[in-house]
Amino acid sequence: MVYIDIALRILGSLGLFLFGMKIMSEGIQKTAGDRLQRILNFMTGNRFMAVFTGFAITVLIQSSSATTVMVVSFVNAGLLSLFQSIGVIMGANIGTTVTAWIVSLIGFKMNVSALALPAIGIGFVLYMAIKWGFKDQGEAILGFGLLFLGLDFLTKSLPKIDHESIAFIASVSNLGFLTEMIGAAVGLGITLIVHSSSASTAIVITMAFNGMIDFPMAAAMILGANIGTTVDALLASIGAKAVAKRAALVHVLFNVIGSVWALAVFEPFLFLIDMITPGDPSGAAITTHLAMLHTVFNTINTILFLPFVKPFEKLVTLLVKEDPAEVQPVYRLSYTAASIQETPELQIPRAEKEIQDLASLVHTMFEQFQTALHAKHGGTVDDIVEQLKQKEDYADQMREQISRFLIECTRAQLSPRSEERVNQLLRIVADLEDMTDDCYSLSLTLQRSYHKKMEFNRKELDSLEPYILLVRDFLAFVREHLGKPLLQDDLEHAKTLEEKIDQFRSKLKKLARKNIESGADVKTELLYIDLIRRIEKLGDYSYSITESLSHLPA
Repeated sequence: MVYIDIALRILGSLGLFLFGMKIMSEGIQKTAGDRLQRILNFMTGNRFMAVFTGFAITVLIQSSSATTVMVVSFVNAGLLSLFQSIGVIMGANIGTTVTAWIVSLIGFKMNVSALALPAIGIGFVLYMAIKWGFKDQGEAILGFGLLFLGLDFLTKSLPKIDHESIAFIASVSNLGFLTEMIGAAVGLGITLIVHSSSASTAIVITMAFNGMIDFPMAAAMILGANIGTTVDALLASIGAKAVAKRAALVHVLFNVIGSVWALAVFEPFLFLIDMITPGDPSGAAITTHLAMLHTVFNTINTILFLPFVKPFEKLVTLLVKEDPAEVQPVYRLSYTAASIQETPELQIPRAEKEIQDLASLVHTMFEQFQTALHAKHGGTVDDIVEQLKQKEDYADQMREQISRFLIECTRAQLSPRSEERVNQLLRIVADLEDMTDDCYSLSLTLQRSYHKKMEFNRKELDSLEPYILLVRDFLAFVREHLGKPLLQDDLEHAKTLEEKIDQFRSKLKKLARKNIESGADVKTELLYIDLIRRIEKLGDYSYSITESLSHLPA
């Protein structure tokens, strides 16, 4: 019964610790959501900036697993190249070491209860007092307090060391390389269970502080945890494109190879940590020794790999071949998050990238309609209609998947600014998909005119040309400004374009009516008016999108 009580206490303490980490991460994301998205802009071809980006994001969201899952999904979406992702993954491994330092310097050097309870109280007040405008900051502080309260309970819940425990630890601590492998296997197992190397490292540090394990065993467990943390990236790559699987493989190889070399030079490596870290690792200083080991290991690993990013990229490209089945007319967009911390704020740019692809599809379909308009015979029109039908079906899939993805983001609790952004993006997706419907309908109208031998006269076709070019310019304007707030001058320009399109519509309708009065074929002229009306609707949708862009949070 005693053992069951201890197990339940440990389980509850660990649950409180992980819940606090999750709440804190979500609060920080909501508070710094816009800044997190700006950090993404640093992900350039510069490998050093990519490392910094991975480090900064992981420090903010307190989870390398969440960062790497996000990286894999971004590579899959085309937001990041494989080259960029390698640097980000390296930086994430360094960023995750910050948690170990917070735990070792605050968790065991201060009265945690005295720190945790006020944080919970202050955080709860800020979270509930919505009118004050500090709800997200309150959530982060509340999570911080819960995290350390869980750590305090975990420290007190772990069993005290008795003579039998010491004898067992001694029996597995003098087996040489086998001891290292046992420790690494245990660390890997803990990380697979909790799905967070930050959490498993905190558990290892707590166990070491309580004397349950010695410094070498704890060090080996931390190295094993670095391997276990790759599982989330692997899970995120299931069903993804080959390039995303390569990014996940980068994470696995980077962490596994790093842990292997560290275990191969285990004794000298521990000696180095002892040399640069003050205090005795067999006493209270074991917590800072473990935090230092975690940081030094990941930093050295990054320094060793950084000059070989290009060869590393070629290696994973060679190991993971392109799948011919990837080229298929089925669109998929899955919301993927790490098991402990989600990254909803950082998922929005991924959706915006897909929306830009949908806008490009609209532009391509309208260009194909222009080609059909100048076709010399009906066979060409029939081919274009079939192509546009396939694209329109694909656009339907995109609307469904992107809308579902954005709604999934809102379920993960976004900041009010990000919620407003998602609402406007949903409107934009609907407008873009409606535009693909109209492009397809335009091609059907042309097809009907060819099959029924209703030919427009040269004057009508010439009059359509500036009208079509104006709409095409509006489509290009929309595509260029997607993903960023529209300035007042840009909105005025959009309004001018929309008014010009309306004026052209009225002018062309008058031309058709005059032709009818002059004895032209009524059915042909009505078909021409239908063509004018559908083209004008594209302008209406374009203006609707610019209005949505103007309401995006700046």
